[in-house]
Amino acid sequence: MKKRSLHGFALLCAGLLASPFVAHASKVGEPAPAFTLTDSDGKTRSLEEFKGKTVVLEWTNADCPFVKKHYGSGNLQQQQRNAIAQNIVWLSVNSTAKGREGNVSGADANKIRKEQKAAQIAYLIDEDGKVGHAYGAKTTPHLFVIDGLGVLRYNGAIDNVPSTKVEDLARATQYVPAVLASLKKGEAIKPSSTQPYGCAVKYPLVNAEKEEDCGC
Repeated sequence: MKKRSLHGFALLCAGLLASPFVAHASKVGEPAPAFTLTDSDGKTRSLEEFKGKTVVLEWTNADCPFVKKHYGSGNLQQQQRNAIAQNIVWLSVNSTAKGREGNVSGADANKIRKEQKAAQIAYLIDEDGKVGHAYGAKTTPHLFVIDGLGVLRYNGAIDNVPSTKVEDLARATQYVPAVLASLKKGEAIKPSSTQPYGCAVKYPLVNAEKEEDCGC
């Protein structure tokens, strides 16, 4: 079998791997799905806890090369710090199923956070994938922005250059900072939805079928 190109992997990971659970995921302009998850410190966290604040949800898997690009370069950490400085809540979510590459315990997650020097408010563990499916999270990374009224305002990619090359960041448009700036100014968000790219979120396998691993 011929080895797939990175571009091919990116396309597969950008949502061509359909999940039967994603069809009814929340859409931009609709109320964001409520959730309650345990964070890496064992604390129960919920969307309701942050009512009235803008919330960024970032799907993550430290073993994914696309995630490694954005953390290895410091791009995601800087976005997290900038958002938090504006009283915006940034939450990382790991929906990797038990036994799959990238699944973490709380201790594992905290070790990763320390190594990455990450600045998110909390790292949430969604091992059964229910929250990921509710939002329609397809890739790592996959970003969502929820406004202070609990409405989903952005769903999509971290930027517009789907690659694992750090040097491509210089020519990339970072979507979330632009969304947050528009929300602050009360402006229309454009774009409010983009095609996410990265490694497929490693949910529990359905009917024991093997997924394409997207090279992660």
